[in-house]
Amino acid sequence: MQSITDRAAARLTWTRAALGDHSLTLEPASSDASFRSYWRTHYDGQSWIVMDSPPAQEDPRPWLKIGQQLADAGLHVPTVHAQDLEQGFLLIEDLGTRLYLNELNDHNADALYSDAMDALLRMQTRMDYGELPPFDHRILASGLEVMPEWFLGRHLGHTPECGEWDVLKAAFGVIIRNAQEQPRCFVHRDYHSRNLLVVEHNNPGIIDFQGALAGPITYDLASLLRDAYIVWPRERVEDWVESYRQRLHKACVIGADIDCEHFLRWFDLTGLHRHVRVLGQFYRLWYRDGKPGYLADVPRVYHYVISVARSYPELTDFVALIERHAEGRDLTQVTLA
Repeated sequence: MQSITDRAAARLTWTRAALGDHSLTLEPASSDASFRSYWRTHYDGQSWIVMDSPPAQEDPRPWLKIGQQLADAGLHVPTVHAQDLEQGFLLIEDLGTRLYLNELNDHNADALYSDAMDALLRMQTRMDYGELPPFDHRILASGLEVMPEWFLGRHLGHTPECGEWDVLKAAFGVIIRNAQEQPRCFVHRDYHSRNLLVVEHNNPGIIDFQGALAGPITYDLASLLRDAYIVWPRERVEDWVESYRQRLHKACVIGADIDCEHFLRWFDLTGLHRHVRVLGQFYRLWYRDGKPGYLADVPRVYHYVISVARSYPELTDFVALIERHAEGRDLTQVTLA
């Protein structure tokens, strides 16, 4: 495995050769929760992004394959200018720096989310998901199990007792069954404000799609509207959810039998799956991987878990369990032991 210094030198050498300019420099563009990283360079009046995807940890081929399929379906993803799969370097279009997270406000949210939902509908109706790995029971369950291991166990120092495991398993069963009863479609898996960019043409620009699966139809909608990085009033979110249900109905993806209440339950509990997983994952990123950048977002995720679960009587014991052990704790403070 290359050292950080050797990897940086190889990345710069490759970029200079790809663009034919041996005076180019690279600057950090963004990081990733994985081993992947992004770097910006400038050549001939244009900005480019170098995606560094070490093949042993982050094979770039799924990103390339899915990216081409998304482009063929009319979605705005980065165009690839050059690639070296053996080293794991890609030179791609720079979609800019205007992340949805930084651009969204009370005045433009309806328009920007409408663009994002239009793009989502294209993904769900034009993308062939038959060859994608299924978002099956095993993946659904393993995602939920991250929370008791890393939030309850590692962070709060509590190992659930037998009766508490029964509560967790019952709640996880409700959440998993909800996901499994929904129509299948292409699922981006991280369709949120840090992976969508405001662009001039064919908004939004979409990134970080390499982990796509074939899964429940409300998963990406929940990622978008119950974003771990930004919160909107519940009434406004539910208006957007209903507008998307109507889009799906008009596109004949769901039938008239899936009414507002039914679809909202799908959305709520699918979002709950995501946030239970993320609640554990954010701590795993710190304790296992040494990445503290997500800790500030934990209270928002915790709020989603508690507030949504409280809305469903079958999850009352689950809410009580979580609150009992988290009460009075500063969720943004971690231990180093």
